[in-house]
Amino acid sequence: MSSQLDFERCYRAVESRDARFDGWFITAVTTTGIYCRPSCPTPVRPKRANVRFYPTAAAAQLAGFRACKRCRPDASPGSPEWNVRGDIVGRAMRLIADGTVDCDGVAGLASRLAVSERHLHRLLLGELGAGPLAIARAQRAQSARTLIETTDLPFTDVAFAAGFESIRQFNDTIREVFALAPTELRKRGRRRREVVEGALTLRLPYRQPFDWPTLFAWLRARALPGVAEARNGVYRRTLRLPRGAGIATLEPVDAHIRCTLQLESMADLTSAVRQCRRLLDLDADPLSVVEVLSRDRRLSPIVKQRPGLRAPGAVDGTELAVQAILGQQVSLSAARTLASRLVTAHGDLIKIADPTLTHLFPAAQAIAAADLSRLGVPATRRATLRALAQAVAAGDLELDPGADRVELHRKLTALPGIGDWTAGYIVMRALGDPDTFLPGDLGIKQAGARLGLVGTRAITEHSAAWRPWRTYATHHLWATLADQERTPKGVQ
Repeated sequence: MSSQLDFERCYRAVESRDARFDGWFITAVTTTGIYCRPSCPTPVRPKRANVRFYPTAAAAQLAGFRACKRCRPDASPGSPEWNVRGDIVGRAMRLIADGTVDCDGVAGLASRLAVSERHLHRLLLGELGAGPLAIARAQRAQSARTLIETTDLPFTDVAFAAGFESIRQFNDTIREVFALAPTELRKRGRRRREVVEGALTLRLPYRQPFDWPTLFAWLRARALPGVAEARNGVYRRTLRLPRGAGIATLEPVDAHIRCTLQLESMADLTSAVRQCRRLLDLDADPLSVVEVLSRDRRLSPIVKQRPGLRAPGAVDGTELAVQAILGQQVSLSAARTLASRLVTAHGDLIKIADPTLTHLFPAAQAIAAADLSRLGVPATRRATLRALAQAVAAGDLELDPGADRVELHRKLTALPGIGDWTAGYIVMRALGDPDTFLPGDLGIKQAGARLGLVGTRAITEHSAAWRPWRTYATHHLWATLADQERTPKGVQ
């Protein structure tokens, strides 16, 4: 689905209440002044002449429409388009979702993208129908609604935790977007079973199908003691957030992910949710992935075994990059041991009381200043870790979804000891690139050979047919190795 929305295709999705398009676009009805998900269960379908389609909720709000109380379009899964696109608009949307506008303003967002504020506003308004402030405002409204419905926080605390600058701005936005006062929203939307002492429980939507067993096994194999744990189908881990630490507990329940958050600061709610969604790849469109990859007769049988496979991301780019470097030329188990030593020696203790999750993975500044001589890796590997940490700490490397993927790959390979595989793996997971391919990976070579694609050149040329979903093809090929006793080196 392009940002230039096709009216007929959108209207057909609305007529059939096709939930696959939830989050791809917004349906607004001029006669009611309401905007909805494509799958809204309202019994009466709107007439063509009364329908308008918008790429974002922010654009619909800017046009004067308010959110439907029945289908809650503000709580739809995110559009996978922003993960696919590597241009300024795609990067801007990922950065806004990560809270850049709330923390650094539009000036900070424009600076990250190396464009002027005026040019950025023109790009977003022209393509999405809303500028960065309006898009961030829509996100704040959703964060506020979550806090209103699932906590007992006073509305003053809710307003500032969600990123509003004043109570008046908070009240006006809630009334405008949801056509309800905050007190009415709390009464109507309260789910008492989700209010837990000291924690906040949310429902994270996704597009079905969803292959939790494969994703859970991936996360469990990489869980670092003190930082993460996976048991009985539940994944828990610590989060490094802008204003403090957090602990997230994630498990699939009734076609959504139940996410329980313990936060040192409620103002980190949006950042915590985005990290969890990114880690579990919850904005993916699995049917679009399957549609493309299944065209390849060699790959099709593998893809059809796991139609809901996700490409796990990362909650912290530095953590992911350091683990990738530690994993060079060693087994997954050995890499986990090395990373655990780093956490024990240099990780930050969290203030939240928990019997098993106690640390944050070390920040770049701590690694850059640390004595790594007892880590148990060669001097060349230590030099690579230090070079990476120093570059991140100095601001020369941005390891988040808003970074330029091509430029980051170039900068990473310019560091000592980082080659194409490590750089590609970091771009794949830390930046959430859905189209990275690692032809030199040992596991990929083994899986490719079983498909009759022998050699790096053969599988690289063949992989062109898998665009723009080569990351998912990579994970499908890795998944074929799951029954082997030992995960090949390189699959970190």
